[in-house]
Amino acid sequence: MEFTKTPGWLDWYAGPTRPRFKLPPGSVDAHCHVFGPGAVFPYAAERKYTPCDASKEQLFALRDHLGFARNVIVQATCHGADNRALVDACRASQGRARGVATVRRSVTNAELGELHTAGVRGVRFNFVKRLVDFTPRDELLEIAGRIAPLGWHVVVYFEAADLPELWDFFTALPTTVVVDHMGRPDVKQPVAGPEFELLIRLLREHPNVWSKVSCPERLSVSGPPALNGEQAAYRDVVPFARRLVETFPDRVLWGTDWPHPNLKDHMPDDGLLVDFIPHIATTPDLQRKLLVDNPMRLYWPEEC
Repeated sequence: MEFTKTPGWLDWYAGPTRPRFKLPPGSVDAHCHVFGPGAVFPYAAERKYTPCDASKEQLFALRDHLGFARNVIVQATCHGADNRALVDACRASQGRARGVATVRRSVTNAELGELHTAGVRGVRFNFVKRLVDFTPRDELLEIAGRIAPLGWHVVVYFEAADLPELWDFFTALPTTVVVDHMGRPDVKQPVAGPEFELLIRLLREHPNVWSKVSCPERLSVSGPPALNGEQAAYRDVVPFARRLVETFPDRVLWGTDWPHPNLKDHMPDDGLLVDFIPHIATTPDLQRKLLVDNPMRLYWPEEC
Protein backbone atom coordinates (compact mmCIF):
# COMPACT_ATOMS: atom_id res chain seq x y z
CA MET A 1 0.00 0.00 0.00
CA GLU A 2 1.28 3.46 -0.86
CA PHE A 3 0.85 6.51 1.37
CA THR A 4 1.37 10.20 0.67
CA LYS A 5 3.00 12.18 3.47
CA THR A 6 1.14 15.04 5.06
CA PRO A 7 2.00 18.24 3.14
CA GLY A 8 4.90 20.07 4.79
CA TRP A 9 5.97 17.01 6.78
CA LEU A 10 9.54 17.29 8.07
CA ASP A 11 11.52 14.07 7.71
CA TRP A 12 13.94 13.05 10.44
CA TYR A 13 17.51 14.32 10.23
CA ALA A 14 19.60 11.65 8.52
CA GLY A 15 23.07 12.89 9.52
CA PRO A 16 23.10 13.32 13.30
CA THR A 17 26.36 14.35 14.91
CA ARG A 18 28.08 12.03 17.33
CA PRO A 19 27.35 13.40 20.83
CA ARG A 20 30.09 15.02 22.85
CA PHE A 21 28.43 13.74 26.01
CA LYS A 22 29.42 10.13 26.70
CA LEU A 23 26.37 8.25 27.87
CA PRO A 24 26.68 5.99 30.93
CA PRO A 25 27.02 2.31 29.99
CA GLY A 26 23.61 0.69 29.60
CA SER A 27 21.75 3.93 28.79
CA VAL A 28 18.17 3.67 27.53
CA ASP A 29 16.46 5.90 24.97
CA ALA A 30 13.12 5.70 26.78
CA HIS A 31 10.92 7.42 24.19
CA CYS A 32 11.10 6.79 20.47
CA HIS A 33 8.87 5.50 17.67
CA VAL A 34 8.77 3.46 14.50
CA PHE A 35 6.65 4.50 11.50
CA GLY A 36 5.75 1.65 9.20
CA PRO A 37 7.21 1.16 6.71
CA GLY A 38 3.74 1.80 5.38
CA ALA A 39 4.06 -0.86 2.67
CA VAL A 40 4.52 -3.48 5.40
CA PHE A 41 2.63 -2.00 8.35
CA PRO A 42 -0.10 0.28 6.94
CA TYR A 43 -0.97 3.50 8.70
CA ALA A 44 -4.36 3.65 10.43
CA ALA A 45 -7.38 4.88 8.54
CA GLU A 46 -8.29 7.20 11.44
CA ARG A 47 -4.82 8.81 11.65
CA LYS A 48 -4.50 12.60 11.91
CA TYR A 49 -1.24 12.68 9.92
CA THR A 50 0.73 10.54 7.48
CA PRO A 51 4.46 10.46 8.33
CA CYS A 52 7.58 9.47 6.49
CA ASP A 53 8.62 5.88 7.02
CA ALA A 54 11.03 5.31 9.94
CA SER A 55 11.96 1.66 10.24
CA LYS A 56 13.26 -0.44 13.10
CA GLU A 57 16.58 -0.83 11.28
CA GLN A 58 16.97 2.95 11.11
CA LEU A 59 16.03 3.29 14.79
CA PHE A 60 18.55 0.67 15.87
CA ALA A 61 21.26 2.30 13.74
CA LEU A 62 20.58 5.60 15.53
CA ARG A 63 20.68 3.82 18.90
CA ASP A 64 24.15 2.53 18.14
CA HIS A 65 25.38 5.82 16.66
CA LEU A 66 24.35 7.81 19.74
CA GLY A 67 25.68 5.24 22.19
CA PHE A 68 22.48 3.88 23.72
CA ALA A 69 22.15 0.23 24.74
CA ARG A 70 18.35 -0.05 24.60
CA ASN A 71 15.14 1.58 23.40
CA VAL A 72 11.60 2.02 24.65
CA ILE A 73 9.39 2.23 21.57
CA VAL A 74 6.12 4.08 22.03
CA GLN A 75 3.20 3.34 19.72
CA ALA A 76 2.76 6.17 17.24
CA THR A 77 -0.72 7.65 16.85
CA CYS A 78 -0.49 7.23 13.06
CA HIS A 79 -0.77 3.46 13.65
CA GLY A 80 -3.78 3.71 15.97
CA ALA A 81 -4.27 0.52 17.98
CA ASP A 82 -2.54 -1.65 15.37
CA ASN A 83 0.65 -2.47 17.25
CA ARG A 84 2.24 -4.73 14.62
CA ALA A 85 5.09 -2.37 13.72
CA LEU A 86 5.88 -1.85 17.41
CA VAL A 87 5.77 -5.58 18.16
CA ASP A 88 7.93 -6.37 15.13
CA ALA A 89 10.58 -3.89 16.28
CA CYS A 90 10.58 -5.24 19.85
CA ARG A 91 10.92 -8.82 18.66
CA ALA A 92 13.76 -7.89 16.30
CA SER A 93 15.70 -6.12 19.07
CA GLN A 94 16.88 -9.33 20.76
CA GLY A 95 15.65 -8.09 24.11
CA ARG A 96 17.08 -4.59 23.74
CA ALA A 97 13.71 -2.87 23.24
CA ARG A 98 10.51 -2.64 25.22
CA GLY A 99 7.20 -1.24 24.00
CA VAL A 100 4.35 1.01 25.05
CA ALA A 101 1.23 0.04 23.11
CA THR A 102 -2.17 1.50 22.32
CA VAL A 103 -5.07 -0.84 23.03
CA ARG A 104 -8.82 -0.63 22.91
CA ARG A 105 -11.42 -1.97 25.35
CA SER A 106 -12.01 -4.90 22.98
CA VAL A 107 -8.45 -6.26 23.44
CA THR A 108 -8.52 -9.84 24.73
CA ASN A 109 -6.48 -11.23 27.59
CA ALA A 110 -4.73 -13.49 25.10
CA GLU A 111 -3.75 -10.47 23.01
CA LEU A 112 -2.42 -8.67 26.08
CA GLY A 113 -0.38 -11.78 26.87
CA GLU A 114 1.06 -11.80 23.35
CA LEU A 115 2.01 -8.13 23.68
CA HIS A 116 3.71 -8.84 26.99
CA THR A 117 5.70 -11.71 25.51
CA ALA A 118 6.81 -9.41 22.69
CA GLY A 119 8.12 -6.87 25.22
CA VAL A 120 5.26 -4.44 25.79
CA ARG A 121 5.25 -3.03 29.32
CA GLY A 122 2.76 -0.17 29.16
CA VAL A 123 -0.09 1.53 27.35
CA ARG A 124 -0.36 5.13 26.25
CA PHE A 125 -3.37 7.36 26.78
CA ASN A 126 -3.28 10.43 24.54
CA PHE A 127 -5.26 13.54 25.47
CA VAL A 128 -3.81 15.89 22.84
CA LYS A 129 -6.92 16.69 20.85
CA ARG A 130 -5.17 17.56 17.59
CA LEU A 131 -3.64 14.07 17.49
CA VAL A 132 -6.41 11.71 18.58
CA ASP A 133 -10.15 11.45 18.96
CA PHE A 134 -11.71 11.37 22.43
CA THR A 135 -11.79 8.03 24.25
CA PRO A 136 -14.27 7.76 27.15
CA ARG A 137 -12.48 7.79 30.48
CA ASP A 138 -14.39 4.80 31.78
CA GLU A 139 -12.92 2.81 28.90
CA LEU A 140 -9.40 3.99 29.77
CA LEU A 141 -9.90 3.15 33.44
CA GLU A 142 -11.07 -0.32 32.46
CA ILE A 143 -7.95 -0.82 30.33
CA ALA A 144 -5.73 0.40 33.17
CA GLY A 145 -7.35 -2.08 35.54
CA ARG A 146 -6.73 -4.93 33.11
CA ILE A 147 -3.04 -4.16 32.53
CA ALA A 148 -2.21 -3.55 36.20
CA PRO A 149 -1.88 -7.29 37.02
CA LEU A 150 0.71 -7.57 34.22
CA GLY A 151 2.89 -5.00 35.99
CA TRP A 152 2.43 -2.54 33.12
CA HIS A 153 2.18 1.22 33.52
CA VAL A 154 0.20 3.99 31.82
CA VAL A 155 1.88 6.76 29.82
CA VAL A 156 -0.20 9.94 29.57
CA TYR A 157 0.26 12.62 26.94
CA PHE A 158 -1.45 15.95 27.51
CA GLU A 159 -0.88 19.69 27.39
CA ALA A 160 -0.22 21.65 30.57
CA ALA A 161 -3.39 23.71 30.35
CA ASP A 162 -5.46 20.51 30.54
CA LEU A 163 -3.90 19.10 33.73
CA PRO A 164 -6.52 20.58 36.10
CA GLU A 165 -9.37 18.76 34.37
CA LEU A 166 -7.34 15.54 34.05
CA TRP A 167 -6.08 15.50 37.64
CA ASP A 168 -8.81 13.30 39.11
CA PHE A 169 -8.50 10.80 36.29
CA PHE A 170 -4.71 10.54 36.54
CA THR A 171 -4.78 10.12 40.30
CA ALA A 172 -7.38 7.33 40.02
CA LEU A 173 -5.20 5.16 37.78
CA PRO A 174 -4.14 1.92 39.54
CA THR A 175 -0.68 1.75 37.96
CA THR A 176 2.54 3.69 37.71
CA VAL A 177 1.75 6.76 35.58
CA VAL A 178 4.40 8.29 33.32
CA VAL A 179 3.85 11.85 32.09
CA ASP A 180 5.10 12.44 28.56
CA HIS A 181 7.40 15.42 27.94
CA MET A 182 6.84 17.15 31.31
CA GLY A 183 3.18 17.69 30.45
CA ARG A 184 4.19 20.08 27.66
CA PRO A 185 4.75 23.21 29.82
CA ASP A 186 4.67 26.70 28.37
CA VAL A 187 8.34 27.60 28.86
CA LYS A 188 7.57 31.31 28.46
CA GLN A 189 6.01 31.08 31.93
CA PRO A 190 8.15 30.96 35.09
CA VAL A 191 9.46 27.58 36.17
CA ALA A 192 8.03 28.41 39.61
CA GLY A 193 4.74 29.61 38.12
CA PRO A 194 1.36 28.01 38.85
CA GLU A 195 1.16 25.93 35.67
CA PHE A 196 4.39 23.97 36.15
CA GLU A 197 3.92 23.98 39.92
CA LEU A 198 0.79 21.88 39.41
CA LEU A 199 2.84 19.16 37.72
CA ILE A 200 5.37 19.31 40.57
CA ARG A 201 2.50 18.92 43.03
CA LEU A 202 1.16 15.92 41.09
CA LEU A 203 4.48 14.12 41.44
CA ARG A 204 5.02 15.22 45.03
CA GLU A 205 1.62 14.03 46.21
CA HIS A 206 1.48 10.84 44.13
CA PRO A 207 4.66 8.73 44.28
CA ASN A 208 3.39 6.45 41.48
CA VAL A 209 3.70 9.37 39.00
CA TRP A 210 6.88 9.74 36.91
CA SER A 211 7.82 12.22 34.19
CA LYS A 212 9.81 12.13 30.98
CA VAL A 213 12.11 15.16 30.66
CA SER A 214 12.21 14.81 26.90
CA CYS A 215 11.34 16.81 23.78
CA PRO A 216 12.97 20.20 24.41
CA GLU A 217 12.75 20.73 20.66
CA ARG A 218 8.94 20.70 20.95
CA LEU A 219 8.78 23.03 23.93
CA SER A 220 11.50 25.57 23.22
CA VAL A 221 10.89 29.12 22.08
CA SER A 222 14.58 30.01 21.89
CA GLY A 223 15.39 27.01 19.70
CA PRO A 224 18.78 25.38 19.19
CA PRO A 225 21.91 27.54 19.34
CA ALA A 226 24.72 27.69 16.85
CA LEU A 227 26.65 24.43 16.93
CA ASN A 228 29.52 25.71 19.03
CA GLY A 229 29.15 23.25 21.87
CA GLU A 230 29.33 25.97 24.52
CA GLN A 231 25.66 26.61 25.18
CA ALA A 232 22.82 24.20 25.87
CA ALA A 233 20.50 23.60 22.99
CA TYR A 234 16.93 24.66 23.78
CA ARG A 235 18.21 26.48 26.85
CA ASP A 236 14.80 27.87 27.82
CA VAL A 237 13.66 24.30 28.58
CA VAL A 238 16.62 23.52 30.84
CA PRO A 239 15.20 24.98 34.12
CA PHE A 240 12.00 22.93 33.79
CA ALA A 241 13.72 19.64 33.07
CA ARG A 242 16.45 20.23 35.65
CA ARG A 243 13.89 20.94 38.36
CA LEU A 244 12.18 17.60 37.75
CA VAL A 245 15.46 15.69 37.60
CA GLU A 246 16.72 17.21 40.84
CA THR A 247 13.42 17.03 42.72
CA PHE A 248 12.39 13.52 41.63
CA PRO A 249 15.66 11.83 40.60
CA ASP A 250 14.23 8.32 40.88
CA ARG A 251 11.13 9.03 38.75
CA VAL A 252 12.41 10.66 35.58
CA LEU A 253 13.11 9.25 32.11
CA TRP A 254 14.67 10.65 28.95
CA GLY A 255 14.22 9.84 25.26
CA THR A 256 15.02 11.23 21.83
CA ASP A 257 11.43 11.12 20.47
CA TRP A 258 12.94 9.97 17.16
CA PRO A 259 11.72 10.37 14.41
CA HIS A 260 10.15 13.52 15.87
CA PRO A 261 6.58 13.46 14.49
CA ASN A 262 4.67 16.61 13.67
CA LEU A 263 7.43 19.15 14.16
CA LYS A 264 6.71 22.28 12.16
CA ASP A 265 9.72 24.60 12.26
CA HIS A 266 12.87 22.48 12.36
CA MET A 267 14.10 18.92 12.67
CA PRO A 268 16.55 18.39 15.56
CA ASP A 269 19.97 16.80 15.39
CA ASP A 270 19.68 13.80 17.72
CA GLY A 271 23.33 14.16 18.69
CA LEU A 272 22.57 17.68 19.89
CA LEU A 273 19.65 16.33 21.91
CA VAL A 274 21.97 13.91 23.71
CA ASP A 275 24.28 16.82 24.49
CA PHE A 276 21.29 18.49 26.19
CA ILE A 277 21.32 15.79 28.91
CA PRO A 278 24.22 17.02 31.12
CA HIS A 279 22.56 20.45 31.32
CA ILE A 280 19.50 18.92 33.02
CA ALA A 281 21.19 16.04 34.88
CA THR A 282 24.32 17.74 36.09
CA THR A 283 26.09 14.97 38.03
CA PRO A 284 27.11 11.41 37.12
CA ASP A 285 24.71 10.09 39.76
CA LEU A 286 21.73 11.98 38.31
CA GLN A 287 22.72 10.96 34.79
CA ARG A 288 22.86 7.30 35.71
CA LYS A 289 19.47 7.42 37.44
CA LEU A 290 17.88 9.21 34.48
CA LEU A 291 19.38 7.07 31.73
CA VAL A 292 20.02 3.66 33.29
CA ASP A 293 18.57 2.93 36.73
CA ASN A 294 15.08 4.37 36.26
CA PRO A 295 14.27 2.93 32.81
CA MET A 296 15.73 -0.43 33.76
CA ARG A 297 13.59 -0.56 36.91
CA LEU A 298 10.45 0.26 34.93
CA TYR A 299 11.03 -1.76 31.75
CA TRP A 300 13.54 -4.51 32.63
CA PRO A 301 12.91 -5.09 36.36
CA GLU A 302 13.94 -8.70 36.03
CA GLU A 303 17.51 -7.51 35.29
CA CYS A 304 17.73 -5.09 38.21
